[in-house]
Amino acid sequence: MKEIAVEQAVGTVLAHDLTQIIPGEYKGAKFKKGHVIREEDIEILLSMGKKHLYVVEKDDTDVHENEAALRIARKAAGEGIRLTEPSEGKIELIAEKRGLLKVDEELLIDLIDQDEIMFACIHENIVVEPGQKLAGTRVIPLFVEEAVVKQAEGVLDRRTLIRIEPLHSLKIGVVTTGSEVYSGKIKDAFGPVLVKKFGELGSTVVKQLFADDDEEMIADCIRQLIDMGVDMIGVTGGMSVDPDDKTPSGIRKAGGYIVTYGAPVLPGAMFMLSYIDDIPVVGLPGCVMYSRTSVFDLIVPRLLAGEVITRRDIKKLGHGGLCLNCEECVYPNCGFGKA
Repeated sequence: MKEIAVEQAVGTVLAHDLTQIIPGEYKGAKFKKGHVIREEDIEILLSMGKKHLYVVEKDDTDVHENEAALRIARKAAGEGIRLTEPSEGKIELIAEKRGLLKVDEELLIDLIDQDEIMFACIHENIVVEPGQKLAGTRVIPLFVEEAVVKQAEGVLDRRTLIRIEPLHSLKIGVVTTGSEVYSGKIKDAFGPVLVKKFGELGSTVVKQLFADDDEEMIADCIRQLIDMGVDMIGVTGGMSVDPDDKTPSGIRKAGGYIVTYGAPVLPGAMFMLSYIDDIPVVGLPGCVMYSRTSVFDLIVPRLLAGEVITRRDIKKLGHGGLCLNCEECVYPNCGFGKA
């Protein structure tokens, strides 16, 4: 930027907004950043008390903020994300389809490590809906050097920065354990909850089996469901550390490779994640049945998107893993599950 007398400013580009105040009538930006000063503007500017202006000095190769933001946004956005028209240098990225939002955090940091580049997004690993705002980007100055934009594009050529992974429609099997349910002494309430929860995510519970507190019986039910061709299994009940809770040992006996037994999440500390071959088998604690939001909502959508969850992925939930049990749940528009 440079300072210039108003009378000499015709044809130059304004570097910032200029506010006009007419008492009792008007207060607002009379001239916006990027406005090219015209002859007829001079008297108005003088009446606003402006004797000097800060204007932009640009080279022929410099890139306007709108074009720079568009080039960055196009490179950053994956399939299923649309871009808004540039507005005062800013472009927003909007979801066009439902799915699990994924953000490459390392790539994001590399991109905005350039002082002239701004890119802000919402947290990843939540289910987003069509029309939802995901991110916004712009460059800081009105004009930026071509080399800056080229460097940003080079960073974004490595991988996709922000994308939406579709939620696959899977066949879900459920094993409900517990002698009280198996014997008919109490009515199962967990099954209907899972039918609803998986249904909301686009998957279907195709079969529910019941087992006594017996690890061999639990393992047999799991094997039956695998033979039926289910894509994922949820095992409910008996997930505590009480000696008579056989669900974890039943999953192990069925051949489950245990990723983790226990999660740094409340509600959901007794969650178990395991795999039998490539089939996820999740041990679901009782909180999934009665809590509006729980570990189920943090992990299951990622599994439905085809993500292979690691032990480290689970442990990372400790930062943000405490649900505050708000009187009115606004998840995912809160900090639950987000580092």
